[in-house]
Amino acid sequence: IPVFILAGLLVHCVFLVSIFDIYFSSPLVHGMTPQQTPLPPPAKRLVLFVADGLRADSLYELDSSGAPRAPYLRGILENNGSWGISHTRVPTESRPGHVALIAGFYEDVSAVAKGWKENPVEFDSVFNESKYTWSWGSPDILPMFAKGATGDHVYTFCYAAESEDFGAEDAAKLDIWVFDHVKSFFNSSRSNQTLFSALNEEKVVLFLHLLGIDTNGHAHRPNSREYQENIKQVDEGVKEIASLIDNFYGNDGKTAFILTSDHGMTDWGSHGAGHPSETLTPLIVWGAGVNYPQKVTSQFFEDNFLKEWKLENLKRLDVNQADIAPLMASLIGVPFPLNSVGTLPLEYLNSSALFKAESMFTNAVQILEQFKVKMSQKKETTLSFLFTPFKPLSASEQINFFKKIRLYIQQQKYDEAVSLCKTLINLALEGLSYYHTYDRLFLGLSIAAGFVGWTTYVILVIIKAHTNLTKTVPNNEKKSTVLFYGFVASGMIIAFFLLIQTCPWTYYVYCLLPVPVWYAVVKEIAVIQDLATNVLSLHIGQSVGFLLVCILGVEILVFSFFYRSALTVGLLVFAGWPAITQLWIQAKTKAMIWTLLCVLLAIFPLMPVVGREPNIPLVIAAGLLTLLISFFSLASLRKSENMYRDNEDLKVYFYQMFSVALSTYVVSSTHNSLKIKQGLPVMNQIISWVTLVSSPVLLLLSPTFLFERLFSILLSLMSTYLLLSTGYEALFPLALFGLMFVWINMEQEALQHYGLSLKPKLAVFNFTCSVDITQFRQLHLDDVRRSFFFVFFIVTAFFGTGNIASINSFDPASVYCFLTVFSPFMMGGLLLLKVAIPFVLVSCAFEAVQVTTQLSSKSLFLIVLVISDIMALHFFFLVKDYGSWLDIGTSISHYVLVMSLTIFMMVMNGLAQLLTTQRLGLLRRTKHHST
Repeated sequence: IPVFILAGLLVHCVFLVSIFDIYFSSPLVHGMTPQQTPLPPPAKRLVLFVADGLRADSLYELDSSGAPRAPYLRGILENNGSWGISHTRVPTESRPGHVALIAGFYEDVSAVAKGWKENPVEFDSVFNESKYTWSWGSPDILPMFAKGATGDHVYTFCYAAESEDFGAEDAAKLDIWVFDHVKSFFNSSRSNQTLFSALNEEKVVLFLHLLGIDTNGHAHRPNSREYQENIKQVDEGVKEIASLIDNFYGNDGKTAFILTSDHGMTDWGSHGAGHPSETLTPLIVWGAGVNYPQKVTSQFFEDNFLKEWKLENLKRLDVNQADIAPLMASLIGVPFPLNSVGTLPLEYLNSSALFKAESMFTNAVQILEQFKVKMSQKKETTLSFLFTPFKPLSASEQINFFKKIRLYIQQQKYDEAVSLCKTLINLALEGLSYYHTYDRLFLGLSIAAGFVGWTTYVILVIIKAHTNLTKTVPNNEKKSTVLFYGFVASGMIIAFFLLIQTCPWTYYVYCLLPVPVWYAVVKEIAVIQDLATNVLSLHIGQSVGFLLVCILGVEILVFSFFYRSALTVGLLVFAGWPAITQLWIQAKTKAMIWTLLCVLLAIFPLMPVVGREPNIPLVIAAGLLTLLISFFSLASLRKSENMYRDNEDLKVYFYQMFSVALSTYVVSSTHNSLKIKQGLPVMNQIISWVTLVSSPVLLLLSPTFLFERLFSILLSLMSTYLLLSTGYEALFPLALFGLMFVWINMEQEALQHYGLSLKPKLAVFNFTCSVDITQFRQLHLDDVRRSFFFVFFIVTAFFGTGNIASINSFDPASVYCFLTVFSPFMMGGLLLLKVAIPFVLVSCAFEAVQVTTQLSSKSLFLIVLVISDIMALHFFFLVKDYGSWLDIGTSISHYVLVMSLTIFMMVMNGLAQLLTTQRLGLLRRTKHHST
């Protein structure tokens, strides 16, 4: 069977990776010629302020006394410049936000997965096209624009990464650092002739990246005094820098200023998803070449912000975030960034109608260039008779557009020229997307064929090897040889077809995968025929009923990914399971406890997602409750007469209980210390890391008797989980473990109920007993329910306290006991550990169920595999790359979750076996008990 497991892992990895090739490959193309407006630009230099994590409403709204939060900027938008809202896309993270602002395109998912700092794909930016760019700010953002730049004209000044500390007294010092360094830079330039002349060139960009607001928002939430004070400080800083620059250049009126933000932030201090508080960011533009405020009597927007902000009479000009790059390029007269997909927002420009029409034409040509490159790439790799071009932009259509636009500009019909350019831009963007998704249907069908084949094969393996439904059928040598050559031939035809078209190697994998899979299925044709006759002889009603129940179960699981409350419904149905199957007659107390715990666990999916509001008292309560349960369990263990036990073993539990008590103390003292702004105490940090490392070791020292080992697993995992908790979720593993514990007992009753075996004594059951293979029984229909319970509990462990599928349900506060300095990978790792802990609990309980119900782990695991594969196929077709970005993000993460779930369960199965059967011999004395 290892071959089978390896094949399974391989197939699932291919399915998992395929989604990125099919839906989310990089849209960037290279080889375009730069396009520049042929007229002189209005500004010589541009100053870009990006206030990281600043929400539009936080900047524009008035405070409780009716005064503006940022008086200087409010004055600018009322008297000197234009303003609006810049709509960002998901993921609302710093890196994609800055790429959209400065390079004008939205990064694809694959780039975001490759890290924050580096350039996974080479791209052009406004900085690269400028004569010189000087930038100040965070080491996470600045280097990526310098690295992509050709030549040596983008200069960066960064503070140390350690400064980005969520537990610090006040993060506004990050912004003060930037403002101070800019001031000293201009002062030093007076005595440095080379720098002075470089600053007086044309096409110069100054970029100030202000991270304080974002850091304060994460640490204290956007409605906090710290966040709002920070906005005031940024306002002061912008005022000082603007007047400093105007004085430096002798008020020559050739400087343009832009203030915006890369993304917003939710009320609970996170960002990454598509909530309006994350996607609406401010945009204020003033200075050379920029329109003055336009008074209007009425304007309509779907949101009601204008009234709240008392800005109804000033024209609000909304843009998409990528439109800011072409705006910057046209203000200082540099070529538009090559990969930009933004449309120039003309209403911001205060220049001649000719300049606007020419700039718009440049914009259209620049986007059309990308379309042409994309089309020729696709044409080269497709057989000519199979190639279907994008009709609305055929070569003749393009010539027509160009002729018309040039004619309108000659005849000075500038408005008509501009509207025709906009049509051309929209068509070119549609065409880009058309060629980008050209192979999607073909690849999607290949993967789906592989999926269905694999699931069918696994079902056949289960039926053939683990049930009595089919009798062994002799193989027909001649037929199987013909089959084999048939499939080899079809594989060769597919490969030849891909070879002619010079397809990437991944296409071979996706298209050839279904061939061996279906060969394995068709080879078992005799089993299928045998099975068909068997099923037909069964009672039709029963078969259909069973099928419907299976379908309903899987649909509830799929539904729970979208609506957590579906888990509540499922758990309430589970609560009635003993009554439906009449199990409660033979085990009344157990059935009662089972029902109670199911109802208790059903409350969690109805609670709001974790991390909105920290509630430390609940974490402390969970810690104390764990200790209370431990005392009772230990007392009952001491009482129970068991010749196998050893007093040495009890020491381990006391160590583990001490560890839980210590974790409870560390959580409460860390959060108090952060509240009074004293940062993370070093002692607490050391204890946290030591607990994390030592808890698995203590666990392996405990006895391997069923109850003791499971109880030890709970204590070990709880001590780590408490350190990572900020609210009610700390109680979740306790409720889940209680239910798992009763589940093991209930499965024993079920076995007896169906007369499948005698009841082994669970109290003396030992995980390490070598299981007698002859004792394994064949699968029974009830085992399908057992596997379904496991998958359901795994999904509950996942979504019980939050939606892992949405990036913004991660709250950095949950890792504050371990670290407070921003480190995306370390924080991500700890959050993943937090997600995995309930997982491990369920896996260990399932291991116990398998062992105590005398089933080989293989057979139950195969059923689990089928259930999760059917779910994955659902999500494969539900993946979107259109609509709101939140939908896209969740649809990917759902698919990735289910696929990783399958791969993860294979790993978990092994881990659970290790955690339940292995024991370190540190505490053993010489006496050994034979079991």
